[in-house]
Amino acid sequence: MSNLADLSPEEWVKSSHSGNGGGSCLEWAPARAHSGTVPVRDSKHPDRPALTFPPQCWSSFVTGLKDGELPTT
Repeated sequence: MSNLADLSPEEWVKSSHSGNGGGSCLEWAPARAHSGTVPVRDSKHPDRPALTFPPQCWSSFVTGLKDGELPTT
């Protein structure tokens, strides 16, 4: 199991849809996808635990959002 606390701030990516306030945003760490897990966290509470997903599941989730298959609010 990897230590997600070791991820530097530069490794986290925030959605381009977050706007200036970034009120309800997720951040993910794409650099970890090669290790078989994609960490995802709440950008408002980066000190809290991250959820982890297999890369294929995360990719399907993002594709579903982009294709309008999932609600965004």
